[in-house]
Amino acid sequence: MKDFRTLKVWEKSHNFALAIYKVTASFPNQELYALTSQIQRAVVSIPTKIAEGCGKDSDAELGRYLKIAMGSSNE
Repeated sequence: MKDFRTLKVWEKSHNFALAIYKVTASFPNQELYALTSQIQRAVVSIPTKIAEGCGKDSDAELGRYLKIAMGSSNE
């Protein structure tokens, strides 16, 4: 099990998520349950999947979760 907090990629993705939450706070209220929600769910998925992968038993599983995180970054 790896400590995800030591990974630069996790730190950067966490800071990115915090920044996106600040930006989306200024979106119009009518977008709250559409665009805002989708963007926030995608961005928070990135550091979450990295952390989840670090809790797995093998490097192969970690790699799988990193690929999922990359997919969320493309979203």
